[in-house]
Amino acid sequence: MEQIQHKFIDVRGLKLHLAEIGSGPNVVVFLHGFPEIWYSWRHQLVALAKAGFRAIAPDFRGYGLSDPPPEPEKASYHDLLDDLLGILDALDLAKVFLIAKDFGVRPAYLFAILHPERVLGVVTLGVPYTPPGAPGYVKYLPEGFYISRWQEPGRAEVDFRRFDAKTIVRNVYILFSKSELPIAKENQEIMDLVDEFTPLPTWFTEEDLAAYGDLYEKSGFRTALKVPYRFDCLYRSIGEDFSLPDPTVRVPAFVIMGGKDYFLKFPGIEDFIMSGKVRDFVPDLEITFLPEGTHFVQEQLPDQVNQLILNFLSKHI
Repeated sequence: MEQIQHKFIDVRGLKLHLAEIGSGPNVVVFLHGFPEIWYSWRHQLVALAKAGFRAIAPDFRGYGLSDPPPEPEKASYHDLLDDLLGILDALDLAKVFLIAKDFGVRPAYLFAILHPERVLGVVTLGVPYTPPGAPGYVKYLPEGFYISRWQEPGRAEVDFRRFDAKTIVRNVYILFSKSELPIAKENQEIMDLVDEFTPLPTWFTEEDLAAYGDLYEKSGFRTALKVPYRFDCLYRSIGEDFSLPDPTVRVPAFVIMGGKDYFLKFPGIEDFIMSGKVRDFVPDLEITFLPEGTHFVQEQLPDQVNQLILNFLSKHI
C-alpha cells in the first residue's frame, strides 16, 4: 500500500485523482462502484503491480478525492466515458485492460464498444453486461428496494444527512455483503435497515472503514447519488440513452460473480447469466462463480480474484 502513488490530472476542467502503482508496459485501469472508491482496488493494485502490470485506479468525478462536477445533478454516464477517454489520453495510454465493479461495469463495457481500439479486454465483478437503456429488472423492483428509494430526488440525501460518511459506508457494506435483497418497509429508510451494533464483514476492517470515511468526507454523496441512481425525465443515469448502432461487446471479457452476491436475485439476472443469454451481447465471454463470494468479492476474496484476473490478462496480452 505504501508504494501506491497518488496524482491529480486535469480532465475536462476537473482535477481527477488517480492511485497508481507499477511500471510495466501492460496497463490496467480499475473502475469502482458505489460506495467504493479507488481504495476498493487496494488488493488488486498491489498484486497486479507485482505481476508486472501498471495498475491505475481513478476516483470518478465527485467521488473521493476527485473534483465534483459544477452541476452534480447533471452528472451522467456520458461524463464517466468522456473522463475515461481523457485519462487515457492525458497519460498517453494507447490500449488498456479495464477492470470494473458494480456500476463501473457500464462505463467499462460502453467504452469498449465505443473505443474498441483502446481496450485489450474487460473484467467485471458482480455485474454482467446488459445492453444500454433502463435494465428490465428496474420495473420489477419493490418500492422499498434501495435503487427504487434512491431514485427519488432528495430522499436518500435526507436519509444520509443523519449520519457521518463513515457510518453511511459501514451501513452500505453490511447491507450489500448479504445474499438477500435489502428492502425497507413503507415507513423505513434504507439506512435504518442496519442496526448500529451489527459487526462489519470479517474481511473489512475498522482501518478500511476509516479510509473510506475519510475519502467520502471530502466528496460527500451528492454526485454519487446522481450517478448511478437517479433516473428521471431530465437527467438520466440508469436509463441513459447511448444510441449505439451495435450494442455488442467485441473485445474479450470475463465476469467474476460471487455465488452469494445479492445482485443474482435481481429479477431475471441469474437466468440471463446461467442460460448463456449474456453471450448474445458479449460473444467472447468467460464466467466464473466463487461460491462464497458476496457483492464485494474483490475485497472479500482478494487472492482468488487476483489469480483469476491475472490468468485472464495473461491470455490477452
